[in-house]
Amino acid sequence: MNEDILYDKEDILYIMTEDLRRALKKPVHERKWAMGIDLKKCIGCHACTTACMSENLTPPDTQYRVVMEEEIGEFPNVSVRFLPRPCMQCENPPCVSVCPVRATRRRDDGIVVIKYKKCVGCGYCIVACPYGARSIDKGNYYTGKFRKETYEVEASEEYGKSWERRTHFSSPVGNARKCHFCIHRIEKGKLPRCAVTCLAQAVYFGDISDPESLVTKFTSKSNTFKYKEILGTKPRVIYIV
Repeated sequence: MNEDILYDKEDILYIMTEDLRRALKKPVHERKWAMGIDLKKCIGCHACTTACMSENLTPPDTQYRVVMEEEIGEFPNVSVRFLPRPCMQCENPPCVSVCPVRATRRRDDGIVVIKYKKCVGCGYCIVACPYGARSIDKGNYYTGKFRKETYEVEASEEYGKSWERRTHFSSPVGNARKCHFCIHRIEKGKLPRCAVTCLAQAVYFGDISDPESLVTKFTSKSNTFKYKEILGTKPRVIYIV
């Protein structure tokens, strides 16, 4: 049976929210957060990219969730497939082992996080990531006369803390930054912003250790793959084709 036809967007968001809240009742080490992205549905609208930047107040040149384009087939039978690329939240993340100050670590629930106060901005993790999912916050916001009225002076709520941008030398300026599945939302019982915003309902999120969760049902099918899985990183982002 094709589960895609059983739900509309409101149903999917409601079910995933209930899945998430059920998972939050479990000990942290028993949760396994994962994301499924249905490439058949993705229309390349970049709504998830924009929503992510708004949620995490990133500079224009720092994007946690780019949408890549991939050509499929041979001329004249060529089509384009869109591939959203968040952090893969690898089970074997190369970025963790190369960090000289241990600012990057993998949580018990599988989310790879960055301790901004420890990060020295050396860039080792950026080179080590095979997905290009990390970048350095260089503080490149607008500096015109409307600066005080724009979002770049607001405080980001990443990791459940308030990160003020009052100077060019305060975190997260100068730090490595990346997608973290909106952990500050998850721990409040809310879905990641990209999952809520997706116009095509192509994003599934939840606890993949729960056989009843929607993300498990959609990503346990045979028509799935993990990006660059051959590298042994064991991504927690699963693509549906």
